[in-house]
Amino acid sequence: MVNKKDNNGFMPTVAIPPGETIRENMEFLGMNQKELAARLDITPKHLSNIINGNAPITYDTALKLESVIGTDAQFWMNLETNYQLNKARIEEQKKLDLDLQILKEIPYKEMSDFGWVKSTPDRVERVFNSRNFFGVAELSSIKPSYAVAFRTHKQVREISDFGVLAWLRKAELKGLSEEVGKFNKRKLKSLIPTFRELTLKEPNYFYPEMERLCAECGVALVLVPYLPRTYICGATIWRNNKAIIALSVRGKRADVFWFTFFHELAHLINHSSNEFHISFDNESEEDEADYLASNYLISEEQYRNFIERYDYTDKIQIVNYSQEIGIAPCILLGRLQHDERIGYQYYNDLKPSFEIVNH
Repeated sequence: MVNKKDNNGFMPTVAIPPGETIRENMEFLGMNQKELAARLDITPKHLSNIINGNAPITYDTALKLESVIGTDAQFWMNLETNYQLNKARIEEQKKLDLDLQILKEIPYKEMSDFGWVKSTPDRVERVFNSRNFFGVAELSSIKPSYAVAFRTHKQVREISDFGVLAWLRKAELKGLSEEVGKFNKRKLKSLIPTFRELTLKEPNYFYPEMERLCAECGVALVLVPYLPRTYICGATIWRNNKAIIALSVRGKRADVFWFTFFHELAHLINHSSNEFHISFDNESEEDEADYLASNYLISEEQYRNFIERYDYTDKIQIVNYSQEIGIAPCILLGRLQHDERIGYQYYNDLKPSFEIVNH
């Protein structure tokens, strides 16, 4: 029995074992299974397994069948080959059917818009393209197996798991293509003041400098376009002993960009490269990274000094104090808003949006 295959040829719905032909010949020759087994010099149990498709016809068995039944050995080997191929085709079709269901959860259109996969309306072709992108034999093999700690917005309601995995996969591929030095945690930490100074610069200056400094510390810094319903701002990935910081520039706001970058630095500096997780509810570690990032940008002493000695609700004083401690005003404003000292509706002109032209 066969049915029409999606692409070409025909797809069998049943794989008929060569044992069926052996049984037919056995009946034609008037032999029972015990007698045929004796003539073939194999056990009745082994013959039963061959007839029922539980054991293959080997070259040796094919030659014996040629002698006993009369049909040449190649005929029996062809039957066995066709049987095994049909079994494999049926199994592959089952995997394809499952992958077609998983494909519905993959943001393929957005991925093709970004050039990550080829644009095509053909669903089967989309499955194969997605398998190639993720580097798996079947989409059901995609696992959240990235050694990654990624931060998301707190008000997340529904997250696209396969969107997250697609974003991380692209970050991984981009990061692995970057040439960087050996990872040096101490040097990376020593560059925190330099990274702080870059918050005062324009994107066309600060981003190439960030890439260069990160590469010197053995970190590949990459930008990956934001995918819908992933809510990712950034990620820290370890692959082949290489550290990767990936940023989505979600919302393209300076305060979010810088806080995310320092958040990922906190993971690299303070957490083990052997940690293997991708989770939305690892609250303790994420809170720790948030705390460290905040203090990398503005120390507790600097922040407390501003709260206690200045009118922290005054825009001019926010700008002046930021310049005094050498940090972009948007970062101080963002911290004040996060701590609910100033409402999010105030002074948003201090939070510039920007576009990074990534080479």
